[in-house]
Amino acid sequence: GYTEAQVQDIVAYVTGTGTFTGAPHASRSWLKSKGLTDEEIDRAEQALRGAFDVSSVLSPWVLGEATFERLGIARETWQKPGFHLLRHLGLTAEQVAEVDAHVVGRMTIEGAPHLRAEHLPVFDCANRCGPHGRRFLRPMAHLYMMAAAQPFLSGAISKTVNLPHDATVEEVEEIYTEGWRLGLKAVALYRDGCKASQPLNTGGDDEEEGAEAADETKQEAAGAASQAAGGQAALSAAEQRRLDAEARVVREGQRPPLSVRHRLPKRRTGFTQEARIGGHKVFVRTGEYEDGSLGEIFIDMHKEGAAFRSLMNCFAISVSMGLQHGVPLESYVEQFTFTRFEPQGLVEGHPNIKWATSIIDYVFRMLGVEYLKRYDLAQVPPAEEQKELLNPTDAQAAHRAEAQPSGGAPTEPIVPAEQVTFGFEGGAAVPPQGGAGETAATTGTTHRDALDTHLGAMMGDAPMCDQCGHITVRNGTCYKCLNCGNSMGCS
Repeated sequence: GYTEAQVQDIVAYVTGTGTFTGAPHASRSWLKSKGLTDEEIDRAEQALRGAFDVSSVLSPWVLGEATFERLGIARETWQKPGFHLLRHLGLTAEQVAEVDAHVVGRMTIEGAPHLRAEHLPVFDCANRCGPHGRRFLRPMAHLYMMAAAQPFLSGAISKTVNLPHDATVEEVEEIYTEGWRLGLKAVALYRDGCKASQPLNTGGDDEEEGAEAADETKQEAAGAASQAAGGQAALSAAEQRRLDAEARVVREGQRPPLSVRHRLPKRRTGFTQEARIGGHKVFVRTGEYEDGSLGEIFIDMHKEGAAFRSLMNCFAISVSMGLQHGVPLESYVEQFTFTRFEPQGLVEGHPNIKWATSIIDYVFRMLGVEYLKRYDLAQVPPAEEQKELLNPTDAQAAHRAEAQPSGGAPTEPIVPAEQVTFGFEGGAAVPPQGGAGETAATTGTTHRDALDTHLGAMMGDAPMCDQCGHITVRNGTCYKCLNCGNSMGCS
């Protein structure tokens, strides 16, 4: 029973006029006075049909970046989150809301001109409509509609009962109880805003948005004023405080700076190493960058069950992510070698590693040997490394020779540890007769340093003695303690 003119007024109230002509505070003539051209305003009006607010059409993606450059708005300013051209040009948050209501509509029929109150229930929806809507179908109405159809259906009804954001636990309980009483076979509930992302949103908190908009208006007005004075628009106080806090956190070591992930090429090289550790088969596959450096690893133990296998896969993914974010392989090798847990024991299948204290220990020993040439982690070094070990160099003697000035006194002779012998006179040990500067103290020091080096090479992954707690040394395939004489398995 409404006239055509009344229908047009009601529709314009709900969906907006779709034009800036006659809009309050931001009419077409006002926008032209701020520097926009007729062509740019027409372009914005054409985009209004699918817009929810005016800010989405008065943006660089609709008007073009050249328009903002002509208006003197720096890229850093319009790229900030929450930038609004109308607020930047001087309108308050309340004035912008009035422009939105006139141009894009109020998105609710409540309060529309000419509409009689008895007709409002016809337009009620499951949720409040738009930021200004207050009416909606009460949740119990959904139940009554399902209860009317349930006797004619053999199964349950796929229907969701919509609840407002402020629904209470007691209201949820009441809905389930009433659904049971009405004989429904299923009831599904959804409370507005219970998920971070949902297809439809009725709007945010008006008070918070108003406060934020007011703050942004003040900050942007100050920036515009500084631009008019010939300076560059400074960051807002809140933005500057956030940047300062971020820099302080990184500077004080509370959190490391963010890194950039360098992904591997789609087709990459690497190798697959099969081995057995304590009888358990493990496959390690690697992926390399174009320069041959390690970028990812895969660890597969297909006979170990779902839980253990999944943990190893997730561990390999985390290591790969770290490598691609710049964590050095050396750090992983130092951190994870010598970790001890089952399975452990003899290693079969790798030419250099013959013993590992755990799967993780084996993986990073292998990576250290293959990529870092860390032959100190291998029980059987490669052939060229063995040749070097057969002809050791006394590093301390070399440093003394480098420090000796030219033409100075001759240095003391270097006696290999295996050639040091002792005689006995009157029950006392007498060192061999060496050069002019050789003494018993220096010979003893040479012998002790060589012994420490030899024992250090023998220890490697040696465990502590189970009798005295001293570090043991390798004895064949087992270990022995030089402190108390205890043997860790071998006779």
